[in-house]
Amino acid sequence: MEPVSIIFISCLVLGLVVGLLAGMLGIGGGLIIVPILSYLLIHFAGMTIDNVMPVAVATSLSTIIFTGLSSASAHYRLGNMNGTIVGYTGLGIAMGAVIGAQLASYMSGAWLKNIFAAFVIVIALQMLFGKQKASGNNASPIMLASIGAVTGVVCALMGIGGGALLVPALVWFNIDIRRAIGCAAFGGLIVAIFGTVSFVIAGWNVPDLPPGSVGYVFVPATLGIVATSVFTASIGAKVGQKVNTKVLKAILACLLVVVSIKMISGLE
Repeated sequence: MEPVSIIFISCLVLGLVVGLLAGMLGIGGGLIIVPILSYLLIHFAGMTIDNVMPVAVATSLSTIIFTGLSSASAHYRLGNMNGTIVGYTGLGIAMGAVIGAQLASYMSGAWLKNIFAAFVIVIALQMLFGKQKASGNNASPIMLASIGAVTGVVCALMGIGGGALLVPALVWFNIDIRRAIGCAAFGGLIVAIFGTVSFVIAGWNVPDLPPGSVGYVFVPATLGIVATSVFTASIGAKVGQKVNTKVLKAILACLLVVVSIKMISGLE
């Protein structure tokens, strides 16, 4: 079987898992997609750690366009979006995503891998021990844009949607949790669009990318993940209403730490 076919089929299975976890736990799939896709591309597409990370991150962001559009639309219909909050954070996120994607395209694969792993460990610890608290301070437009910019840079570097970063930050500044989640859903869509376009441009003439790539985006993987995750996300949301998600989050957080340590020690 051709390597591209093997990766595509593997990504169909990956999409099933990503959709379920996203629906149950409300996490972005990038935390799971990036390390697994990196492994697949190294072992079946002949890529190395020096060039695989931008492809994995860019491809992860491209899948978030589809899931982010669905999520943002749902929150808009529910009235969970405040125009001022979305506007200022969205502007910052857009600028940050472009900067983050450009940084990732110029950064060495080893550095990008280690930065990703370190951020995943931080997010996993936040999942285990973090609590969403308000500080008593209100966010100014400049602060909202700054929060968005930092989120955009980090998310574009990691290939994630940003809810794990944006929601706690907005809640800290006395923004209602529902509006914070709605803003994060819209922010994930903005990160995905601007980050993906920037990665396509940055990788347009880069040699030695796998067949089926558009810039740094590996299209067969995008199609495989999206094809199944859009169906299992709704199933995961229903399952999440019936199971103890705190236990699931704890298990997933521990798994993410193990994966991160493995990434730091070596993917090959």
